[in-house]
Amino acid sequence: MAFTARFSGGIERCYDFSALGCPRLVRHLARALAGLAGVENRHKYVGTTDGYAQTLTEFVAHVAQRTDTPDGMDLEDLLPEFLYSFEMSLAARYKESCTTPYVRMQQVVKLLRIIRDDHPDRLSTAMQARLGFTAVRVGRGRGRPLDAYSDALFDVVQAAALADVRAARDRMLAGERLAAAGRDPVGGGWHGWTRENAAWHITRRGPLTRALRAERGAMDKITELGGIGRLNSHFFLTAHDVLAFVVLLMCQTGLEPEAACGLSADCLINPARGYVSIAYVKNRSHGQSRKTLRVTDGGAVHQPGGLVRLALRLTAHGRSLTGTELLWTHVLRGGQVIATFGRHRATSLTSVKQAFLERHQLAPLLEAAGEDASLSLRRLRKTYKSRRYRQTGGVLEDFAEGHSPRVAVKHYADIDAHRPLHEEAVEKGLHEALQAALEAPVVLDEQGSRLDASAAELPPDEVAVALSGDNDVWLASCRDFHASPFARRPGAGCPVAVWGCLECPNAVFTTRHLPAILSFASFLTAQREEMTMPEWNARYALAWERITTGILPQFSTEQQATARLIAESHEAALHLPGQILQGLT
Repeated sequence: MAFTARFSGGIERCYDFSALGCPRLVRHLARALAGLAGVENRHKYVGTTDGYAQTLTEFVAHVAQRTDTPDGMDLEDLLPEFLYSFEMSLAARYKESCTTPYVRMQQVVKLLRIIRDDHPDRLSTAMQARLGFTAVRVGRGRGRPLDAYSDALFDVVQAAALADVRAARDRMLAGERLAAAGRDPVGGGWHGWTRENAAWHITRRGPLTRALRAERGAMDKITELGGIGRLNSHFFLTAHDVLAFVVLLMCQTGLEPEAACGLSADCLINPARGYVSIAYVKNRSHGQSRKTLRVTDGGAVHQPGGLVRLALRLTAHGRSLTGTELLWTHVLRGGQVIATFGRHRATSLTSVKQAFLERHQLAPLLEAAGEDASLSLRRLRKTYKSRRYRQTGGVLEDFAEGHSPRVAVKHYADIDAHRPLHEEAVEKGLHEALQAALEAPVVLDEQGSRLDASAAELPPDEVAVALSGDNDVWLASCRDFHASPFARRPGAGCPVAVWGCLECPNAVFTTRHLPAILSFASFLTAQREEMTMPEWNARYALAWERITTGILPQFSTEQQATARLIAESHEAALHLPGQILQGLT
């Protein structure tokens, strides 16, 4: 009922369920979980197995409370009611929109399905049928996506991390200068322990440890020089330094927190023309966990490639001592050098982040912005993604790097920080649509009175010209042939097709134009019989809509009947364009 698994990053974790009730049932569940845990199995990330272990513990405790003989509880005694009551208890503990109940049900059902596959005859028929689905009441839900920080807050955090990185660089360069001026302090008693000699000792024999207590007077002298931790920090990064590097790298690239913390020493590949690729592992991307990200390269820490190269230089001594392939090595207070940043019990990532906020006095800024006084690496990444989203204008092909478009939209585009942007885009779209919409046609009767509902103004002189026929252009009278909205340059003649007047704001329609309009409508009807509907719609649908809904309804039945008779005369047809005349005869 206990097992040990080794996870990504060299982490080993022991899971012991011996203290739980229902020992026979626990034995099967623990064996199923052990088959999933570890780098050689599906759950390569320790957090995933931790979640399953918590679910297993809660489920077994739930079952033990609902049976009179928990010690004898075995697979044959499992009932669908146990899963149902466990689901109901989860639903009662969490909000309806929370995804945790469904995730917990997924986990326990998955473990039971593994047991079913290993022991198909041990579970009852009803229980096997129940394992065909995940949940009855709780749904997948849709948790509120994590929101981004404000740009101002993001910039302040990035500047603070940059300051820490530069301080670590300068401190370690100073340590190398000290070591160059020192000599071996061992054998010279406590008089030999000067700052330079301690630096010499660290570079050649490794970090100072509390084992120096055995050397008389040495520990007291080292304490005078600042202590073990301060002296070692001149040659090894501390957990605070590594956090600054990780935060700055995330602010520059948008890497996932676990990917940035788990970079390997050979992560830089394919350098060319000022760019380099960062190879990283994204454990949650099953089947495609190994990814690369193209970033700028150079000799400055504001370039991701240069930042990683600096980290490689500053962690080289620690990596040589630990023999690790991971990038981030740092020294603990007692002198131990480790390569499991944030995942070692001696270095709580929460406390390191809190110290970062206190050192740079960022907690008041967070509280003033209505945020919790804690630093969220996930929200830093979300802010980087938010900036990228705004820079690309929401173009998914540019924005969804490292994700599928569906995930990019759900988790990184549809967040509260983008609500004003989305509302503005909708408003602009509606405004453009209204501007692109055609005004109602201007229609006059024989006396020049307006028959239409258009908002376009028509001065008296233009009314007179429209009635005179001097500016007729077949289907309409043009207000100004040389002021066309479609002209390629100001003052040029109108370049559109002969029926383009139907869509033009310059067009004015009177009874004099009705015969030509009706003849054109007959032509369109004939073309509909000869063409496919997609082709006809592409060519004539808008013209047909303007005639049938915008122009003809403005004239009386008598006016239309008279115009139709005129249109049927031979002479009226002679005034039609040749293509349309051929189509009608």
